[in-house]
Amino acid sequence: MTFSAPGRAGAGRPAARAGARRVTTLAFAAQGVAVAAVYTTVPAVTEHLRLSPLLTTTLMVTVALTAGGGSFLGLVAVRRAGPVATMRGALLTAAAALTLIGWAPGQAAVGCAYILFGIAVGALDVGVNTRAAAIERAYGRSVFGFFYTAWSVGGVVAALLTAGAARLEWPVADGLNLQAGILLVLALCIRTHALPASSEEPSDTPAEPPLGRRVWIRLLPFGLVLLVVYVVDSTVSAWSAVYLRQTLAASLTVAPMAYAAYQAGTVVGRAATDRLVQRIGAVAVVRIAALLVAGALAGMAAAPSWPFAVFSAGVVGLGASVLAPLCLASAARLRPAASEAILARLNLFNYAGVVTGGAVSGLLGSTGDFRLAYAAPAALAVLVLACARHFTRPPSPVRTDCSPQAARSAVPPKG
Repeated sequence: MTFSAPGRAGAGRPAARAGARRVTTLAFAAQGVAVAAVYTTVPAVTEHLRLSPLLTTTLMVTVALTAGGGSFLGLVAVRRAGPVATMRGALLTAAAALTLIGWAPGQAAVGCAYILFGIAVGALDVGVNTRAAAIERAYGRSVFGFFYTAWSVGGVVAALLTAGAARLEWPVADGLNLQAGILLVLALCIRTHALPASSEEPSDTPAEPPLGRRVWIRLLPFGLVLLVVYVVDSTVSAWSAVYLRQTLAASLTVAPMAYAAYQAGTVVGRAATDRLVQRIGAVAVVRIAALLVAGALAGMAAAPSWPFAVFSAGVVGLGASVLAPLCLASAARLRPAASEAILARLNLFNYAGVVTGGAVSGLLGSTGDFRLAYAAPAALAVLVLACARHFTRPPSPVRTDCSPQAARSAVPPKG
């Protein structure tokens, strides 16, 4: 009889856990829509405002830099208001930024709009990943791949909407307004669901939990892999549409298709991530992904026509897709009680990769050397292979059953 009350209290937790997973999935999908909406409209915004190639590169680098700062604003917001409120606020800000990009009358206005977008997406990064880490601890198995699958689906949808708007000859503002509306709807669907206490992040801590030097040393391999991932990601995401348009003579309707193929590849890869981790382990998955990315980037660099480049971009997405979620999941397990601080700092490697990849690719593209921009990152696969051994499996699930049977089952078998 003494266990009946806790049993009733825990009965609703599976439903709350599933609700938290649904809401976080929507937030990841919305982030994918937002990022794709910005990247796939770069050629249209550039032509609409007659921006120079150097200025376009500067704007994309600025988005990455401000996103790095936004991640620390997101850290503050997570600690004061919680990850759910942070996700909602960041999505609403990103929707406003998309609208401003579309309606910007000149270079200064569009620059401010891109800065606002970078801040919003950086804060959103911390919110969604902190919440995902708590949900993974509640489930006790790999679920990050599922969330990033939703991110990729959102990216595919946004890229196809951009292509469709170009096909219908809509003004760039109308297409971005449509995608901002999607973000608004998804933001309004976000609700709070309580997770088991041991999987929630402390939201009332006034000061940042101290992270020792040993934690930083253990964090470094994941940061290096993220750096490589986002060099590759920014090279494909930010510039694939421009590459198809300028180097391979694709139309504005076709130009977003490489990004769509890249995100479609990530959908397939991330949908299989959690199952692959359970079957062959995270280390093997990371090594296979690194080799796949290297080969596909070489194919993209040597593409004789846009259909081959689109196919290669899809294969790059297939390999690169698994690396970021596995990095974030493994890093968050280094210090569960301070996962939001770890993830905010890990984002520095993320945006350093975006800046490096975006800036180098943009500068090479402005001189007509986009092919070299896709060939160079292939060599970085060696760095990913060297860091693969540091990846870990998820811990045991958070137990909410207080029955004597559950207590006995929690005891590990001898030997």
